Amino acid sequence: MAKINKDEIMIFGLTSNQPLTEKICKIIGVKQSKMITTKFLDGEMLVQSMDSVRNKEVYIIQSTSQPVNENLMELLIACDALKRASVKKINVVIPYFGYARQDRKAKGRQPISAKLVSTLIETAGAHRVIVVDLHSSQTMGFFDIPVDNFSTAQTLANEVINTIITDKLDPEKCILVSPDHGGLKRVHDIEKYTVGMTKGIAVVAKRRPEPNKAEVEFVLGDIKDKVCFIVDDMIDTGGTILNAAKALKEYGATKVYILACHGLFNGTAPAKMADFVKRGIVEGVIVTDTIKIEEERLFEGLKVISVDQLIADMIIASYNSESLSGVYASKQEQITERIQNYLKKG
Repeated sequence: MAKINKDEIMIFGLTSNQPLTEKICKIIGVKQSKMITTKFLDGEMLVQSMDSVRNKEVYIIQSTSQPVNENLMELLIACDALKRASVKKINVVIPYFGYARQDRKAKGRQPISAKLVSTLIETAGAHRVIVVDLHSSQTMGFFDIPVDNFSTAQTLANEVINTIITDKLDPEKCILVSPDHGGLKRVHDIEKYTVGMTKGIAVVAKRRPEPNKAEVEFVLGDIKDKVCFIVDDMIDTGGTILNAAKALKEYGATKVYILACHGLFNGTAPAKMADFVKRGIVEGVIVTDTIKIEEERLFEGLKVISVDQLIADMIIASYNSESLSGVYASKQEQITERIQNYLKKG
């Protein structure tokens, strides 16, 4: 992969996820550009770049996670500030895209907030948007500017493989599980990388009587005496995925691992997760660092893996107008070779 001209690119990290921004800058080999956010007593924000951005290609990294509205507003103001400072191109990198779940009218008189947020980002001055594991890929269609939806399938697949090797699990007994029908594509994407280390897919059928509440109806697939890896895009209050884990154990699974891209862990989720781990219903919970997980949301049994390399590789490819698919392909070859070497040793 080609290198970048460090004199032409600038990377700004706003307040939501500074640790991830720092890791990405280190991999790319550029110093993070300085942007100051000032809050007035009435809650207004002033965002200002401390460096000249004239005729520069800029990447702004900001997850619109909790506090969602503050982080979103900071992103919009930052875009406007750079647009008015004669920037060449604004690339907005949103590791976690808030409001993504509001992508349709589920009931009468409801908004489509994901579309509204998309319009706001465009109006603020973004030329390109980069997101990670959107809740629904249809949200890309709400933008009239280029959108790249980076998949963490490789990152999570690597962690599945690491767990199987570290915990000395039998690949013949390992199975990927989607907590609902909507997540099947995500699980299929991961299976492309774990072929040989996992055998088959199962689905937990559920119904959602109200927001943040889900009830399991049945499990589709043979999970008796199997090690199950449940994969989802996010963990919010934890109810859905924990109910799925409980159902899998009741249907005869020997072990259950939970993996998700975005770890929101709102409300009592950390306590519930820790309780399920303590009781042995769940072996462990694995999420990425698209959202900065504060100290009070950490719990025993949680492992946080980074998407820094994924985003850094994609930024370099994007900057050099290279194929992003090529990045995925090269990583898949590495994973396949690793699996083959492991199975030969076994």
